Amino acid sequence: MNAPSDAPSAEATLTFDGECIPFAPGETIMTAAMRAGHTVPRLCWHEGIRPVAACRLCTVHVNGRPVAACSTPAEAGTQVECHTPALQAQRLRLLQMLFVEGNHFCPGCEKSGHCQLQHQAAEAGMLDLHYEALTPQRPVDASHPDVLLDTNRCILCQLCVHASGDIDGKHVFAIGGHGSETRLMINSPTGKLGDSHLDIQDKAAQVCPVGALLPKRRGFSVPIGERSFDSEDTPS
Repeated sequence: MNAPSDAPSAEATLTFDGECIPFAPGETIMTAAMRAGHTVPRLCWHEGIRPVAACRLCTVHVNGRPVAACSTPAEAGTQVECHTPALQAQRLRLLQMLFVEGNHFCPGCEKSGHCQLQHQAAEAGMLDLHYEALTPQRPVDASHPDVLLDTNRCILCQLCVHASGDIDGKHVFAIGGHGSETRLMINSPTGKLGDSHLDIQDKAAQVCPVGALLPKRRGFSVPIGERSFDSEDTPS
């Protein structure tokens, strides 16, 4: 009878932009790539919240087929392309459409320097809007004592929706409407944030990647120049 082998099993790998990287069972392409030190553009992914592939900024080609890196399981032997000229051009157009669909004026936004949309636009080399700005005039909800909701800046990433439902267990937020009328909805008798069960300590109040959900009375508590992305070089 052969003795059982004590040799460790070979670690599964995939190829990401030409580099062979390992991954653990259950990992997605994005988490495997990030663990290996690679950058994957993203807006709607947040650690600890189930991925929904809403923004599609993380689209990669797997063996030539476009998939969302945040929600696609890593598979052994696959060839993943992320930073190709075609995908970079596609991401730039997606970002430009997000900017013109909303009302994003970075110099006047408290989220500036911490904003994922602003950061990803800089990384993509975005210098203009390309499309005609829609400049919506959506309502600002200041009814909550601790949280401000500005739907003009909402990019429908759904992070607050799933954080509230899956982590906080409150289901404060939902997405409703169709097409250009798609919007963030509040689960409360009046539809106002102040009548909801949202608390400032809830995960849903802390995961917004842009300036749509902001804590009140904390304006510019972190000075410009010392924020998350302020120290990063903008690509030339």
